[in-house]
Amino acid sequence: MTPEIAQTLAVQALAWLIGEDDLRDVFLGASGASEQDLRNGVRDPVFLGSLLDFICMDDAWVTRFCDENGILNYMDPMMARQALPGG
Repeated sequence: MTPEIAQTLAVQALAWLIGEDDLRDVFLGASGASEQDLRNGVRDPVFLGSLLDFICMDDAWVTRFCDENGILNYMDPMMARQALPGG
């Protein structure tokens, strides 16, 4: 997976997470990020990588994200994570 495709998938994951109130709050609490960080994070591949790290911690979250976004390969979030800085 190219870094560009990985970043696109990560932005999609960010948009999904923002819409998941319960999970968004867990991410904000665990990461120490603010809602402003979520808005600014769309342009930061390191932040997007940390977001994918979070989602990939739980298979149920990966499944929900992929199913709700038409992503057929449940490995795509992990492959995207590996293509971003720090992966």
